[in-house]
Amino acid sequence: MSFGDPNNPYGSPQGGQQQPGYPQQGGQQPGYPQQGGQPGYGYPQQGVPQQQGYPGYPQGGQQPYDAYQQQQAAYGGGYGYGAAPELAHWGLRLGGTIIDGLIFAVPYIVIIVGQGKAVFAIIGFVALIALAIWQLIQEGRTGQTVGKKAVGIRLVRESDGQPVGVGMAFVRRIAHFLDSIACYLGWLWPLWDEKKQTFADKVCSTLVIRSQ
Repeated sequence: MSFGDPNNPYGSPQGGQQQPGYPQQGGQQPGYPQQGGQPGYGYPQQGVPQQQGYPGYPQGGQQPYDAYQQQQAAYGGGYGYGAAPELAHWGLRLGGTIIDGLIFAVPYIVIIVGQGKAVFAIIGFVALIALAIWQLIQEGRTGQTVGKKAVGIRLVRESDGQPVGVGMAFVRRIAHFLDSIACYLGWLWPLWDEKKQTFADKVCSTLVIRSQ
């Protein structure tokens, strides 16, 4: 028996073939990138730039409103679309406030009509509280009360154009006393303010924008 004998279990394979389980000479081991070729799975490509996002979308998060002051455009769901939202003018804000006021007048009417009757007073008071809470939740989560939705405006954070949240919506309601304390000047401030903000908006860093 010689080492060249094909029946010799210790001999080398005929024709210089590699034993199973070993890579071919001059080839590449599985899982490793080929020299001068494309890398295998699990290895980053060399010289190929990583995707940086779609054009028109700021990188690294949303940008504040100030970065877009010169680019007025319709609000499209956030400032990531490359253009500033269109601020709601004072007339729209007033219209939304009037509509909300008329809605809140209904429970008051129930209380007045049922004056002297406890059942009407209780119904009107409960309806008033429930309506106030519901309006606050809607404004915090969607940026719109019934009145704001009717006139097509929305309350958002100045930093990223997103809804302010129920907590901040409540704080903003309280901050409206600043608009009234100086002879109601704060309510008129959006008429000439660059960002059309009331004093409460400035304190809470909020904007009222058009949603259509």
